[in-house]
Amino acid sequence: MTDLEIAKNAKLKPITEIAEKAGIKEEELELYGKFKAKINDETFKRLENKKSGKLILVTATNPTPAGEGKTTITIGLGQAMDKLGKNTVIALREPSLGPVFGIKGGAAGGGYSQVLPMEDINLHFTGDMHAITSANNLLCALLDNHIHQGNSLKIDPKNVLVKRCLDMNDRALRNILVGLGAKINGVIREDGFVITVATEVMAILCLAKDLNDLKKRLGEILVAYSFEGKPIYAKDLKAEGAMTVLLKEAIKPNLVQALEGTPVLIHGGPFANIAHGCNSIRATKLALKLGDYCVTEAGFGADLGAEKFLDIKCRVAGLKPDCIVIVSTLRSLRYNSQSEAGEITEQGLANLGAHIENMQKYGTNVVVTLNHFEGDKPEEIEKVREFCGKKGCDFTVSKAFAMGSDGTTELAEKVCEICENPNNFKPIYDLDLPIKEKISKIATEIYRANGVRYTPEAEKAIKEIENLGRGNLPVCIAKTQYSLSDDMTKLGCPKDFEITVRDVSLSNGAGFIVVLTGNIMRMPGLPKVPAANNIDIDENGETMGIF
Repeated sequence: MTDLEIAKNAKLKPITEIAEKAGIKEEELELYGKFKAKINDETFKRLENKKSGKLILVTATNPTPAGEGKTTITIGLGQAMDKLGKNTVIALREPSLGPVFGIKGGAAGGGYSQVLPMEDINLHFTGDMHAITSANNLLCALLDNHIHQGNSLKIDPKNVLVKRCLDMNDRALRNILVGLGAKINGVIREDGFVITVATEVMAILCLAKDLNDLKKRLGEILVAYSFEGKPIYAKDLKAEGAMTVLLKEAIKPNLVQALEGTPVLIHGGPFANIAHGCNSIRATKLALKLGDYCVTEAGFGADLGAEKFLDIKCRVAGLKPDCIVIVSTLRSLRYNSQSEAGEITEQGLANLGAHIENMQKYGTNVVVTLNHFEGDKPEEIEKVREFCGKKGCDFTVSKAFAMGSDGTTELAEKVCEICENPNNFKPIYDLDLPIKEKISKIATEIYRANGVRYTPEAEKAIKEIENLGRGNLPVCIAKTQYSLSDDMTKLGCPKDFEITVRDVSLSNGAGFIVVLTGNIMRMPGLPKVPAANNIDIDENGETMGIF
């Protein structure tokens, strides 16, 4: 059966029952039908002084274009720990419509390790993405209106930083002109769109502690510079109040369930290749209060999502992972091997080895799990097991897709064991380092680059950020997910390369510096044959093709 067929054949429990299992009171729920709910602030207040549980981060090696099943493993692991009698809550990101209609076709796990109702989660869910899109575009509308209505702040139309957004892959909107036509249509200027999950508003929602913190952060968004070079913030446009109103429901975490009834919090969805790649701090911290264990994920490979989780999210939220799970597949190892014979070579294994070493550099306890696919050869599995042993790393095989919790029991037992071991977690760089040194630290330590090159635009941007006194923020590097380098064709563990930084921008409200490398785009495009081509609806109103 397909993922959608499995989901539709599942017997979902009422969300009130899932809430009760998680220790959430009925009056703390805001129901969105029978199987979805938002959790209000009363839960946070009630659990404020409760001891937090153990934090398990699931990451991966550099993926193939289809992905390696990291979310599937996260859900399977949570289900298996639940089945072992461990009070476990899963915390995930919300899917973006970009990948749903682009390459992947869905992002709610797969097989017998998925979250439900899968169709709702992959599409409009509880409206969070739309609220974020609206809040961002309200800011843009207020800015353009201010320029049109006399421009008392003297905003330079050629130095506007904030862009409009849409939760869809649409390359035609990357660069546009606004204000065309009659004078009443506003001032003509260059503009563009980014995908919603790459916006600073998304990042802010995921990093905000509460509604007041959200409003403050929104006000601190750097939107433009004046003709005199003075920074203009969202609060100067008096935008933060209305933006917060649009987001007052979106800031509440969403409660759903895994296929086997494990509670799941899904909230926020920044991409890891162009943003910080983690679900919201509110959802993760709530999961840690509700459960003895929280299983969460960070997007793409450990060079992206995990690095940002550890260097940005953990730092902002005061979190420390008790165990890191690295997901890999034989498919990924073959892909990174670039072997014409389709063999797993030392080059492919070197990619896995780099991710193991990277996570160990943070002083954390690491286990590798191989996401099993039908047709995987036992001798190749043993080759990977032996390699992990040489790296001083535990290894398991997971069959979360085909078997749900039963296929992830070994991993669950290993994770519970590892969580009892001490670790010496520490971010890879200090915040007081200059911006370039922080970038260099990640580039050399995590990517294994020889160094970093900067375009004149990037150099100028770094000086402007430092002049604003914001050089002490963490850096969020936008980079291809397919390679440790900034060149997606350099697979395995490339050597003798430099990272090219083509631009740098300040996400002042979010509290980090965005670093654009290579040809990474903040508005992706659709592939030649989009997943949307296979999505349809039948005569009974049943969705088909989401997987």
